[in-house]
Amino acid sequence: MMNKLYPGFLTDVGNIKVGHAQNLEAGTGCSVIIPDEGNTGAVEVRGSAPGTRETDLLSPTNQVSSLNAVVLAGGSAYGLEAASGVMKALEEEKIGLDVGVGVVPIVSSAVLFDLAYKDSSTRPDEAMGREALAKASYDSKEMGLIGAGSGATVGKAFGMNFAQKSGLGQASIKLGELVVSAMVAVNAFGDIFDNERNEQIAGPRVDGKMVKTMDNIEKIAQNFADLEGKNTTIGIVATNATFDKTGLTKVTQMTHDGYARAINPVHTMFDGDTIFSIATNKVEADITLVGALGAKVMARAIANAIYSSQSQEN
Repeated sequence: MMNKLYPGFLTDVGNIKVGHAQNLEAGTGCSVIIPDEGNTGAVEVRGSAPGTRETDLLSPTNQVSSLNAVVLAGGSAYGLEAASGVMKALEEEKIGLDVGVGVVPIVSSAVLFDLAYKDSSTRPDEAMGREALAKASYDSKEMGLIGAGSGATVGKAFGMNFAQKSGLGQASIKLGELVVSAMVAVNAFGDIFDNERNEQIAGPRVDGKMVKTMDNIEKIAQNFADLEGKNTTIGIVATNATFDKTGLTKVTQMTHDGYARAINPVHTMFDGDTIFSIATNKVEADITLVGALGAKVMARAIANAIYSSQSQEN
């Protein structure tokens, strides 16, 4: 499936470092995104079972506009500990918001549920967060079974025994000087579609055949109580365009359309679907244009998560 990959990586936008750490035997990991100073950050949470840290701070009505790091991790709520490791490491480097008596690194994070994949007792922790930060580079170009996507699975409507492996996907789009890129760990309850090629590429496998969750939704609904909080797709969209938090929030909202194009059903009661965004503020661009490209590149990154991870697994 590697020949189906859409082009690009999150770091194509420039002025952003990415690093990953994982325990593949345990089936979990984390990914750290480090933007240069002078960035703008935003977030949009649309799933109903989120595990997050420092998301309220990114509201347009709140004070801080820039991020020092974003951490995407497995481990469910336990995985939020990885962000503490990143925060402490940044403090040691004196990177963060100057509060007079020191610095407070602004580290936002979101987690997905991968505890049911392999070893539920192993989760991303402070040490794994520090490891991912230490590996962060401007040239990072890795995806598949890595970082936050290490334990990701999709198509879980009939339970884990019928699910398919997923992982971490990336993609980018360049339009003149403008660059819009995305990275996403795809751990959805729903099925995955390559909407540009109009085909289902992942979902539950029943009797050796891939089926559509929505074709069976009435039957599945009888067991919804068993599925609560066990999924979640978490990602980030980045651009070199210039935005304040209000404009960037709109871009992030539009980028969620990429989730809707590639995942069905999406934003369920069992998913904590979250998208962060970073603007590096280098070129001028229209909000609607960047938001539309954000949705397109996110849908491509989701497809790439399937293509890359299944090729590596096989």
